[in-house]
Amino acid sequence: MHNTPLSEAGPAYSTLRVSVDAGVAWVELHRPEVLNAFNEAMLRELAGLWTRLRLDDEVRVVVVTGAGDRAFTAGYDRAGMEAAGADRDPLLQAASPFLRADVGEFLGPKSGGLWKPVVAAVNGIACGGAFYLLGEADIIVAADTATFFDPHTTFGMPAVFEPLHLLRRMPLGEVLRLTLLGSAERMSAARALQIGLVSEVVPPDELRACAGTVATTIAALPPLAVQATLRSIWTGSDLGPAQALGVAHALVAAGTDPAAIAAGQQTFRTGDRPKWRLR
Repeated sequence: MHNTPLSEAGPAYSTLRVSVDAGVAWVELHRPEVLNAFNEAMLRELAGLWTRLRLDDEVRVVVVTGAGDRAFTAGYDRAGMEAAGADRDPLLQAASPFLRADVGEFLGPKSGGLWKPVVAAVNGIACGGAFYLLGEADIIVAADTATFFDPHTTFGMPAVFEPLHLLRRMPLGEVLRLTLLGSAERMSAARALQIGLVSEVVPPDELRACAGTVATTIAALPPLAVQATLRSIWTGSDLGPAQALGVAHALVAAGTDPAAIAAGQQTFRTGDRPKWRLR
C-alpha cells in the first residue's frame, strides 16, 4: 500500500489544521467558534489522520494543540452531534451498549494504532472529552492560563471514560475531586504541574516553542528505538512489573536497529553529544 506523506498532497480537513516540519506533525484542532469542541466531522478526520500518521515514515512525533488561546478543546459538541442526526456514524448510535463505539475510539491516537510520541500543548480550557486526547498523549505541556475540569456530573451525566484515562496520569484523589466537582472547580496549570498531569508550564506565547523543543528533540532520535521505548512504557503501565519484564526482551529485540546502535557508539566515542537543558 502506497501512503502519500503528509508533506505532499493529502486530504483536505475541515476541522483540523495539519502541517509537517522537521519530522514533527503539528495537528491543530480548528473549531475556535465552539472552543475546538469535537463534532462528527472532527471525529472522522482525527481517526483518519491517526492512520495516515501511522503510515507516514517522515513523521516521527506529533504535536496536538487547539486553535486560538481560549481552549485546547471543550470536548463533546453536544449541539453539533445532535444536529448531525441520522448522518451520525452508525457505530456511535448502535442500539446495544456492547456494540456501540465510544468517541474515544476516534479521538485517541493510541486507540487509532499510532505508536509515535504525541505531545499535547494545552492552551486554555481542557475539559470533558479533552481527556481522551490528554489521556493518550505521552508528554503534556501547558500555558500558564490553561485550566482543566470535567463538567459531566454538573449536567447529570456519568463521567466514566475520561476519569479512567486520567487514572494513568493523576493521583486517585485528584481524579475524584476533578470529576465529582464538575464545573464548580477548575484545576490550574500550576496545580496540574504539581501533580504530574503536565510536565512544563510556560507563558502562552512560549507554548508552541516549548512543545516544538520537546518534539524536535525526540524526532531527531532513531525512530525504532523511540517507538520501542514508548511501547514498553505503556505496556508497563498496563501490566504488573513481573509481566512487563517478561516481554522486555521481545521489545528490546524488536526495537534494536544495528545501524542506529553503531551511530550511537560513534557519537559516544567522539563526544559529539547534544547540549542539555535543565528543567
